[in-house]
Amino acid sequence: MSKDVAADIPAAEAPAKRAPLNKYALACAILASMNSILLGYDVSVMSGAQIFMKKDLKINDTQIELLAGIINIFSLVGSLAAGRTSDWIGRRYTMVLAAIIFFAGALIMGLAPGYAVLMVGRFVAGVGVGYALMIAPVYTAEVAPTSARGLLTSFPEVFINTGVLLGYISNYAFHSLPVHISWRAMFLAGAVPPVFLAFGVLAMPESPRWLVMQGRIGDARRVLQKTSDSPEEAVERLADIMGAMGIPEGISEDSDEVVAIVRKNKGTHGEGVLRDLLLRPTPPVRRILIACLGLQFFQQASGIDSVVLYSPHVFEKAGIKSDANSIGASISVGATKTLFILVATFFLDRVGRRPLLLTSAGAMVVSLVTLASALHVISGRAAPADGTTALSGVAIASVLAFVASFSIGMGPIAWVYSSEIFPLRLRAQGCALGTAMNRIMSGAITMSFYSLSNKITLAGSFYLYASIAAAGWVFMFCFLPETRGRSLENTEVLFGGGDGVGKEDGHEHTKSTELTTQ
Repeated sequence: MSKDVAADIPAAEAPAKRAPLNKYALACAILASMNSILLGYDVSVMSGAQIFMKKDLKINDTQIELLAGIINIFSLVGSLAAGRTSDWIGRRYTMVLAAIIFFAGALIMGLAPGYAVLMVGRFVAGVGVGYALMIAPVYTAEVAPTSARGLLTSFPEVFINTGVLLGYISNYAFHSLPVHISWRAMFLAGAVPPVFLAFGVLAMPESPRWLVMQGRIGDARRVLQKTSDSPEEAVERLADIMGAMGIPEGISEDSDEVVAIVRKNKGTHGEGVLRDLLLRPTPPVRRILIACLGLQFFQQASGIDSVVLYSPHVFEKAGIKSDANSIGASISVGATKTLFILVATFFLDRVGRRPLLLTSAGAMVVSLVTLASALHVISGRAAPADGTTALSGVAIASVLAFVASFSIGMGPIAWVYSSEIFPLRLRAQGCALGTAMNRIMSGAITMSFYSLSNKITLAGSFYLYASIAAAGWVFMFCFLPETRGRSLENTEVLFGGGDGVGKEDGHEHTKSTELTTQ
C-alpha cells in the first residue's frame, strides 16, 4: 500500500482529548437499552420460579429444562424478524413493539393455568426478547458519537445484568408466598417494566442512519446535531452516512431526488440484504459476518446462561441445601454480574475492545476450570452434616469470578462489536443474524444442561465450557481487529472493505491485520 493511501486510513486510536459525554445521546442510549432488562429478568426469574413450578405443576427436570431454555429458541423468531422490521418501520417503533410483545408474554406466563399455556407465554415472551436483543445495540451504536460509542453501546448488557439482578430479587421477594402463587407473582412482576419502556421510547428520536435510509436528510441532521460532540462532528457524521448510502453532497435535503437515489442505490426497507449477506457476500462482508457469528457463538457456548439460570442447582451441589439460602446466594451472582459490567463500560473507549475480550475469555477459562475441579472433588466426598465445606466456598467464589469475567468483556462487547462492524445497509439484518446465533446457542446450552450434567457430571459440563471459552480466546486473538476510535462507516476497512476494495484488497487486509495488534 502506498504511503498516500495508508495515510487516508484513520488509525484505530481514541481521541487524544476526550469530549464531555453528550447527555442527549446518553439519555437515548439509556432508554433504548432498558428494553434489555426484559431478557435478563426472564432468564434469572426462571432460576427461582422453577423450584416452585415443579412443586405446583408436578413437572420433572426435563420439562423444566425445556421450559427454561426454549425461550431462546422462540426468540429466534423475534431476532430474525427484527432486522427487517427495523429497516421497515424504524428502530424506535421496533423497540415499542418489543415492549408490547413482552408485556403480553409476561401476562400469559403469570396467569397460566398449566404447562401448555405456560409454554405459549414463553413463546410470546421469547419473540419480544428477540426483538429487544437485536434492536437496542443497533440503535445505540447509530445514535452514539464515536468518542463514547463503546460506552453507550455496552448499556444493553448493563441492563440485561440489571434485569438478572431484579429477577433474583423477585425470586427472593416472592419465595415465601404459597407455592401456587409465588412463581406466578414472579412472572407477573415482569409485566410492569414494558409499560413504562414503551412510553419512554416514544420520547426518543429516530436513528439518524435510518432516517438517511429513508431519504430524510434534514431530520437526520437535526438528530446528529443533538447527539454529536460538536457541530463539526455532526456535519462529518452526516457526510459519512450519506456517502455510505450513495447520496452526493450538495443535493437538496428531503427532496424526491434523494429518495429516488436511495431506492436506486440501496433500497429504503432492507431489500436484498440477506442475499448480500448470505448468498453473494463480498470477501470483506464474509469476514465481517464470520466475526459477528463467531463472537456471538462463543459468548453463549461458554455456558453463561447455564450458570445464571441454574445457579441454585450449582450451589446445591456445592453444599447449600435450603431453597432460601440457594436463592439468596444467586442474588450475589446477579449483583456481581451487574457490578463488573461497569468495568467494561469504563474501559471500552479507553483500552479498546480486543484487550477486554481477551482478558475476559482468559479469566473465564481459569474460573471455569477452578469451578469444575472443586465440584469434582466435592462429588467424590461424603457431605458433612451442614452440607458445606471449604471447597463449597471455592465453588461459589468461582461462579462469581466467572460471571465477573464474562461481564468485563464477552458479555457487553459481543453486542458492541457486532453493531459496529457491518456496513450501514447490512447492519440491522446482519446484527439480527448474530442475535439469532446467540439465541440458538443459549437455547442449546440451557436446554441441555441437566442432560449434559447427567451424562458427563456437573464438573464435566464446566470443563467442557472451559474448553469452548479457550477456543473462543484463540478465535478472538486471530480474527477480531480493534474497532476503537473508528466511525461506523469506516470499520469495514478493517476487514478489507471500504475505499480501495477491488484495487488493493490485499493491501487493505494487511493494514487491518496491523491494526489488530495495536
